[in-house]
Amino acid sequence: MSDIEIAQKAKMKSIIHLAKESYGIAHEYLDPYGHYKAKLSLDYIDTLSHKKGKEGKLILVTAISPTPAGEGKTTTTVGLGDAMNRLGKKTIICLREPSLGPCFGLKGGAAGGGYSQVVPMEDINLHFTGDFHAIGAAHNLLAAMIDNHIYHGNALGIDSRRIKWKRVMDMNDRALREITVGQGGPANGYLREDGFDIVVASEVMAILCLAINRADLKERLGRIIVAYKADKTTPIYARDLKAHGAMAALLKDALKPNIVQTLENNIAIVHGGPFANIAHGCNSVMATNTALKLADYVVTEAGFGADLGAEKFLNIKCRSSKLAPSAVVLVATVRALKYHGGIEKDHLNQENLEALERGFENLERHLHNIKVHYGLPAVVCINHFTFDTDAETVLLKEKCEALGVKCFVSQHWAKGGAGAEELAQAVLDIAEHRKGGFNYLYDDKLPLWEKIETIATKIYGAAGITASANVRDEITKLQEHYGQLPICMAKTQMSFSTDPNVRGAPTGHTVEISKIKLENGAGFIVAIAGNMMTMPGLPKISTAERIDIDDAGVITGLF
Repeated sequence: MSDIEIAQKAKMKSIIHLAKESYGIAHEYLDPYGHYKAKLSLDYIDTLSHKKGKEGKLILVTAISPTPAGEGKTTTTVGLGDAMNRLGKKTIICLREPSLGPCFGLKGGAAGGGYSQVVPMEDINLHFTGDFHAIGAAHNLLAAMIDNHIYHGNALGIDSRRIKWKRVMDMNDRALREITVGQGGPANGYLREDGFDIVVASEVMAILCLAINRADLKERLGRIIVAYKADKTTPIYARDLKAHGAMAALLKDALKPNIVQTLENNIAIVHGGPFANIAHGCNSVMATNTALKLADYVVTEAGFGADLGAEKFLNIKCRSSKLAPSAVVLVATVRALKYHGGIEKDHLNQENLEALERGFENLERHLHNIKVHYGLPAVVCINHFTFDTDAETVLLKEKCEALGVKCFVSQHWAKGGAGAEELAQAVLDIAEHRKGGFNYLYDDKLPLWEKIETIATKIYGAAGITASANVRDEITKLQEHYGQLPICMAKTQMSFSTDPNVRGAPTGHTVEISKIKLENGAGFIVAIAGNMMTMPGLPKISTAERIDIDDAGVITGLF
């Protein structure tokens, strides 16, 4: 069966009853959205404050550099969480919410796969509880208030040439990257260049995912820098426009974590969804902190490969929230490693030990980064595919063991939690005997240019970084007041370089920083590498073409 057919045959439990029987959460603390999904009230989260210092242990799931062959990071996160529950360990998984952009684009949904999924799968992938719509509305309210303020006299002296706040929508639409607004005469405002980003690249999304309560949310929204005055240096904040209160009101429910369940009826928290290639790629701090106070173990994922998602999870999310993982699971597939070894997608089902050996360098680079630069213990999970041969999996295990890392072939896609018990036990063996703690890649006090250079040279294997005189000047200006902030790299997820076609583990390349952007409310600086787009486009043949709904209301074509 397809993923959606498996999900539609799931025997789900009422989320109200499941929350009560699993974690003793009374029904009055849940805002149900139908029978199988609900929001957890902030009042209930406040009642968990007495558990500070008694939190569970955090497990991070990351992956090798993504390929068209697929790696299965979310599937592994779900399967590992189910397996740990099967072993008698109270475990909650924390995931990001899917964006409609990739659901209708090339990637498809993000609720797991096979028998390791979170459900209701269609709801989670399509609209869910409306969080992304609320984020888009809050973001676009601020955009409207900027233009409206200028139209009505511009008392703040906003320089319309230096507006830094685009509009957003949760869809892949390349035609909206660069637009002109205010056409049609003075009644429609003033003519200026503008554009759209995808919602998951919005600073409001980043803020929601890093905020720890309502007060923190509103304060962060207020310090968003939307524009500058004509002197080029005086910032205009969202609070100057008196926009942050209304924005926070629109996010009132979106701030509450969403709870659903796995196919094996284990609680999952799915909340927030910044992309890891253009944002910081982690679910919300509030969701993770809540899960850690409820469970003995929390399994969470960081988007795309470890060079992006894990790097930002550790250097941005953990730095902001003081979280610390106890172990890391690095996910790979035989097919993906053969792709990194130079084999094209149509030939990945054929045994090829030479290509597998060549492609292993990608996995080795990620492992080196996790163990050496962050000081974290790791295990390798080979997400099993039907066409994998014994010779291929034996080779991978031998190469991992030569690096001092255990490697497990996991069959959670086909068998659910039962197929990942060996992996789960290995993770437990590490986590139970290790206190949390790791090394940040760079110190807060390191200059911004050197922070970017450190990421590029240590994590990407680059020889160095370069930027135009204008970008370097902008970094120099930011250094004076914002030099203590971490860096959020926006880079292709497909390669350690800025060229998505370069596979394996390239070295000696140069990373060009094409744009720099301050996200003051989120508390980081975005460095855009190469020609990375913050508004994706649809592929020639999009997933949207196959999604349908029948007369009985059954959705098909999602995967």
